[in-house]
Amino acid sequence: MSQQTDVPKLDIPLSSPQISQEDIDIVVEILRSGRLSIGTYTERFEDSVASFVGTKYAVAVSSGTAALHLILKSINFSKDSILVVPSFTFVASANVGMFEGGRIEFVDIEPETLNMDPVHLEYVLEKLSKENKKMFLMAVDVFGHPLDWDRVLSICDKYNVTIVEDSCEALGSEYKGKKVGTFGVAGAYGFYPNKQITTGEGGILVTNDEHIYKVSRALRNQGRGEGQGWLAHDYVGYNYRIDEMSSGLGWSQMKRIDAIIQARSEVANRYNAMLKCVETPIVKDYVSKMSWFIYVVRLPKGTKKESRNRVMEYLENNGVHVRNYFEPVHLQKPYREIGWKEGMLPITEEVAERTIALPFFTDMTREQQEYVVNKVEEAINKLL
Repeated sequence: MSQQTDVPKLDIPLSSPQISQEDIDIVVEILRSGRLSIGTYTERFEDSVASFVGTKYAVAVSSGTAALHLILKSINFSKDSILVVPSFTFVASANVGMFEGGRIEFVDIEPETLNMDPVHLEYVLEKLSKENKKMFLMAVDVFGHPLDWDRVLSICDKYNVTIVEDSCEALGSEYKGKKVGTFGVAGAYGFYPNKQITTGEGGILVTNDEHIYKVSRALRNQGRGEGQGWLAHDYVGYNYRIDEMSSGLGWSQMKRIDAIIQARSEVANRYNAMLKCVETPIVKDYVSKMSWFIYVVRLPKGTKKESRNRVMEYLENNGVHVRNYFEPVHLQKPYREIGWKEGMLPITEEVAERTIALPFFTDMTREQQEYVVNKVEEAINKLL
């Protein structure tokens, strides 16, 4: 695409949820009903997600973080457990293990998919297996791209590792025809406004395990057991409930989930064709369906964080809203304090210095994308 200096300045958000009139009508209907929590729309939402991904059970909660935390609680993750997790992820993937006092061990990533590297995973598990502690894997399908699940499952089976799937960014993605979120003992999806569908704030866990389902349902509602009265509690639980307005919005959006995924795929494909001056995302052959969360590009190899930040500043000043996805979790303050530091995960650290999430959303137009691409080219030509 040739450089255009006379293009009128636009304001392109990083993300923008698709909200239909039907979405609005359902939320208004719920508000007028007076039943704003623990109602039928939460059950409808849960049923729609479970049916879509092919699990027996789903438990809707207040966030994807809450979903991951409940899964760990329900499978007895504790201070004597080890949670293995990629550092190139949202911080909650690791934090939920810290909630329970467990030990966190980070794994490096593949340079192509940015998912955790199975070779490094096996190296870490082999080393940890000598400690005779219970090991859990927080398996992240980063940016919606599925892990290489055949390899991951084989490695985890070899070392007796329990898999929890963090698919908070990947609702609808498939590995060889099977929905992600369904490969471990349980999986989680998130519904923040930048996700494929949104509930405003909210998340859901899915599982085929009845014990995980029942314990998670109880824990999300202050530990109330099945069939118990309002003030009877079987567990020390949490207020992780999702409200009816959020559930109604989610249920409404699930009715068009396939169309949303298709529209986002078309936006990603247009970017793939337009962008020539950056490294664009790679989708591996084993991915039978890619459900795009965000669109993350990499600046040329050798680009340092300071140069990347100047590019981001230029884009922001020209109406293109961007973010650096992700900052390595192992270099965040809580993890530095337990011994993690630069040089321990070299691929994660190198990649994270030059990643930029470009504006990406379901209803993004070609005109908006052309403007973004033009400004990216301008920024690189001026600053790199």
